[in-house]
Amino acid sequence: MATLAELAAQSTSLSNPVVDHLLRLTASWSLLSDLAFSDLLLMTKVDGDTSGEGQHFVVLGQMRPNNRSTMINDDLVGTTHSSAAWPLVALAFESGTRIVGEVNVEAIDEVVPVWCVPVRFDAKIVAVMVRLQGPLRGPASLYEQAYLSIFERLCVMVADSTFPFREEGVAGPGLPRVGDGIILIDGDGRVEFATPNATNALHRMGIYVSAEGQTLAELGVRVRVIERSLEYAIPAMEEIDRGHDVAILFHCVPLLEHGLVTGCVTMLRDVSDLRQLNRLVLNKEAAVREVHHRVKNNLQTISSLLRLQARRSDQAETRIALGEAERRVRSIAVVHEVLSREPGEEVAFDEIVRSLVLLVDDTVLALHPVEIVVNGDLGILSTDLATPLAVALAELLTNAVEHAFTEFGGPQNDHVGIVTLNLFRENDNAVAEIRDNGRGLGDDFSLEVPTSLGLSIVRDLIRAQLHGTIEMSNVGYAHGGGTSVRVSVPITARP
Repeated sequence: MATLAELAAQSTSLSNPVVDHLLRLTASWSLLSDLAFSDLLLMTKVDGDTSGEGQHFVVLGQMRPNNRSTMINDDLVGTTHSSAAWPLVALAFESGTRIVGEVNVEAIDEVVPVWCVPVRFDAKIVAVMVRLQGPLRGPASLYEQAYLSIFERLCVMVADSTFPFREEGVAGPGLPRVGDGIILIDGDGRVEFATPNATNALHRMGIYVSAEGQTLAELGVRVRVIERSLEYAIPAMEEIDRGHDVAILFHCVPLLEHGLVTGCVTMLRDVSDLRQLNRLVLNKEAAVREVHHRVKNNLQTISSLLRLQARRSDQAETRIALGEAERRVRSIAVVHEVLSREPGEEVAFDEIVRSLVLLVDDTVLALHPVEIVVNGDLGILSTDLATPLAVALAELLTNAVEHAFTEFGGPQNDHVGIVTLNLFRENDNAVAEIRDNGRGLGDDFSLEVPTSLGLSIVRDLIRAQLHGTIEMSNVGYAHGGGTSVRVSVPITARP
């Protein structure tokens, strides 16, 4: 379906500022529809009409009320209609005044009462807002009469081009609606009337006396957005708390006449349960963050104990084994460190990779200068995938830095060791390719019978825990030589 801007470009010559004004109107007019208990249509003239049947109008927008059943089930947006079918719309364009009457609506094949309100912009009639009034359910109640009077005042503002407001919308997702509760404020800031839902909200705030004829400040509640709306003629919103259990959202829309503020309509919503739920979520996130922080600290403590034990050992093999165990513990701690900053079931893996590279640089002592280069990233991964994958990558990077360049001598050798880690996604798999320009694998090497504990850990993690694949092979000398490792694990649908 075409948007309002697209329809205006296809069928009219309306300028961009006019289209922006109409877009703001359609973004805010659910308030008008609910106050009028009616369907609304936005119609404008079709330019370049050569049908020979007179002027035609195109429907740029349609709004259905939230507090009453719709009159029109069909979507009329984008349809065109002749002036003969909508004579009151043509009359509103010509006269520039609100036209009230009846029209036989083809979409429902019924004669219904309508209001045709001209929409002005820069003193020109650019469209007509049509109100299709539904059947009344008996005499209008006091509150229905109040709603209709507010709607009529807003229609005057539409005709004067003072509604919609330039600052922001007055209706939409997350904002209070008419049914949540309304308080009508006069030009002096005093309450003219309050709906039952609004009265209940005031009761939650500790106001039990009648509010009519008094300001909310006199009742013990200062609502700054009411003062702002009356003084500056702009809509404003504020949330007022009463202790830890009560939170009321106030949204004020000023009412103007001939450019002067004559009052404001204030919509209230009791958001106490929502704020309490938000606090529970925040508390839960804080608790999860604290758990990851403590796990990281405990792992770092274990890492320190292993390091101290390695220093006290007289046997080289024991020191090496304890050092490898200490590094593996630290690689797990890296994941929990990231999760302690952003708790949840998913983690940004590129942050883990950066920490892993620093970990390998700090802990691995290589006799030959080695540089680790990282290309690409894997994006967001689940924590149950990120933790074992981080351990596996740490082992593979460490193995490449420690063992790939042992035949090139010390730092005085001109050969520079390069270890490249390429990360990408392929067919719902997380793929990591590690390549070095070192001495390569021996002729008798087999991943099925690994010669080191590190490779055994990597193989079991990738195949048994992550249900992925790992391949290791030599790189031909035509491509620089060295070793290539490819790890591929499924991101989803793991057993």
